[in-house]
Amino acid sequence: MEDAKKLEAFQAKIDADIKIEPKDWMPEKYRQTLIRQISQHAHSEVIGMQPEGNWLTRAPSLRSKKILMAKIQDEAGHGLYLYCAAETLGVKREQFLEWLHEGKAKYSSVFNYPTLTWADIGAIGWLVDGAAIVNQVSLQGTSYGPYSRAMVKICMEESFHQRQGYEIMVTLANGTDEQKEMAQDALNRWWWPSIMMFGPHDADSAHSNQSLKWKIKRESNDELRQKFIDKTVEQGHHIGLTFPDPNLKWNKDKGHYDFGAIDWDEFWNVVKGYGAGNKKRLAHHKEAHELGSWVREAAIAYANKKNNIQKSA
Repeated sequence: MEDAKKLEAFQAKIDADIKIEPKDWMPEKYRQTLIRQISQHAHSEVIGMQPEGNWLTRAPSLRSKKILMAKIQDEAGHGLYLYCAAETLGVKREQFLEWLHEGKAKYSSVFNYPTLTWADIGAIGWLVDGAAIVNQVSLQGTSYGPYSRAMVKICMEESFHQRQGYEIMVTLANGTDEQKEMAQDALNRWWWPSIMMFGPHDADSAHSNQSLKWKIKRESNDELRQKFIDKTVEQGHHIGLTFPDPNLKWNKDKGHYDFGAIDWDEFWNVVKGYGAGNKKRLAHHKEAHELGSWVREAAIAYANKKNNIQKSA
């Protein structure tokens, strides 16, 4: 059983907004919660490259292809930042990947939906990255130092991704009738998965209360979801798009949008691995990891050679 005085001192640091660093004492449950959350976040960044990579060869212009390529590279970098932050908790990166490949670790369920048209790339940038920003801006204040610092860098880049996605939607919404229909169809398909990204309602979340107490999370799932909806609905209306929710209405008394019931059966079905793209996403990641083994081996060999030269100098 963990020492009561250590637990009390740890909570006092949290309450005083003092960052917890890797060499500091921490409760084992705090460490395990961070391992689960940060690794899931890292996996999401890397797996999230796939639905967008699907359109690299089919982007409608050289400019859009360059932007999409840069964005995908950013997501790879975000995954690396987060794996590095997670490794400070005493787990090797190889272990994180093993857990992912064995189905023991999760990534955001939103990346298991297919990208059927170019408008889906706009919807992902506008909605999925928009939802991510709302969550990640809050995580800049998380209590674990390495995670907090990674979020500062990631948020700066994600803001560009969101604007790029919205630009695609603006262009399509102001284009031909066919392009407007494409933009509306993408919004119809990505709206609900995007607001599911924040996780179950607070009352149904297994981890929220403790994570909020330890300031791993600074705002609850429902608070973050409401922020995202309030901000995003106005953006959609501005370009003439409608949202696939007949109950979506501004509540003057609350100062927020009311919205309809979320289909949690769909959410949990995808989380459990039965979504349209679950098997494909994981299989592709495994294959890429195996095919890239020679790159990792070469990098290690080069580093070892360089170290040996420096030692002998």
